[in-house]
Parts: sequence; structure tokens; C-alpha cells
Amino acid sequence: MQKIILQVEPRDVIGRQVKSLRRQGLIPAVVYGHGFKPLSIQVPVKELERVYAEAGESTVVYLNVAGQDHPTIIHDIVRDPLSDKFLHADFYKVRLDQKIHAKIQLNFIGESPAVKVLGGILLKNISEIEVEGFPQDLPHQIDVDISSLAEPKSHIQVKDLATSNKLEVKTDPEAIVTQVQEPISEEELKAQLEAPAVGGVEDVEVIKKEKPEGEVAEGEEVAPEAQVTEKK
Repeated sequence: MQKIILQVEPRDVIGRQVKSLRRQGLIPAVVYGHGFKPLSIQVPVKELERVYAEAGESTVVYLNVAGQDHPTIIHDIVRDPLSDKFLHADFYKVRLDQKIHAKIQLNFIGESPAVKVLGGILLKNISEIEVEGFPQDLPHQIDVDISSLAEPKSHIQVKDLATSNKLEVKTDPEAIVTQVQEPISEEELKAQLEAPAVGGVEDVEVIKKEKPEGEVAEGEEVAPEAQVTEKK
């Protein structure tokens, strides 16, 4: 895997003044981690967009600050709710000799004969899986080839995914990632759409991350909770 390096600079501008950075094409960010003193940085927005597209939130990104590389994982990106532009970034400093838990996005590729030829309906039940491994071994995404789904009711389970032997999959291996539902008539579809919704809001367990004091006071939106935790 090619080493991903992002050139950044230390940041002195804080609070609401960070708006001036964005006008200059820079994104305010922070680096933190277990046993690491939080460091405020600024990142060229174009470079951050490029690296985020390549690394996502699971691949190691080496932040180069004053000539020194820091292995990190992008822990969170805050976007403008209207323009979708980057507003703030969090980087979590990792140890390359210590395994961590991370959620890896699934990338669906290929065409299902059961859908294309037989008119089945493709259902995607899982969009990511949880794994454990060393930071440098975590992939950006895991491909799911749906071309093997040739018949209605055929499916792909977590245990069928092609994952590296350097990773330990923590998600239930029997869980169904994607499946093909048999075609339904217009009458059945109408009946399903008119049926009242049943059920309530599910409880969601959130793993909280360390956050340097004062960062939220920079006029940023509160970032969503992290999904990468360091194994003790």
C-alpha cells in the first residue's frame, strides 16, 4: 500500500477567526491521540479533499509537520450542511505497533444477473464491517462483487467477503451483507407503501473519543462521534 502523506502547518488562529483561514483555502484541524498533546493545524482544502478521497476514515495518513511524520487516521470531517464543503477535520494519532478497531466501508461492484436479467431487487443490508488490525494494514474499503448473485434469494454474507489475513473481522460472519429479493407486482408494492410503519427508534451505542479542550469553541459544529477505538 502506497504511503499517503499530507503536508500541514501548525495553526495559531483559533475561535471564530478560523473563518479567515477558509477564505484562504485552508481548513482548521486538530491532531490528538492517547498520550499525545493535541496539536492545532491547518490544511490546504484541495489536499485534504484528495487525501480523504484516497484514505477515507480507515487508512493511515502521515501528517508532515515541520519535517516530522505523524501516523494518523482521519477521525472526523465536519461539512457545511448546505454546501457540503469541508469546515473542520480531526486526525487521531495512532501507534503502528498497536492494533485498533475500525469500521471499513463496503464498495459494491459488478452486476447481479438475478437483478439485471430476472428483475430481482438488490437489498444492501450492511454498508460497513468492523475489523481489528494494525493501522497500516487497514484498507480504505472492501469490495463486494455482486456478480455472484445469479438467482432470486441468493445472498452474500460477511464470511464471504475477501478480506486480508492481516485483519480480524469482528462483525458477525453470518450476517447478510446483500441479497436479491424476488420481483414483486405493482399491487404488492402499493400495499407495502401504504402499510403503516411499525417500530421505534433503535438505541445506538456510541464510542466517545478524546477531544482537546477548546476545539468546539472555534465556531465549528459539534463533530459526530468517532468509530475507531484503540485497543488497550
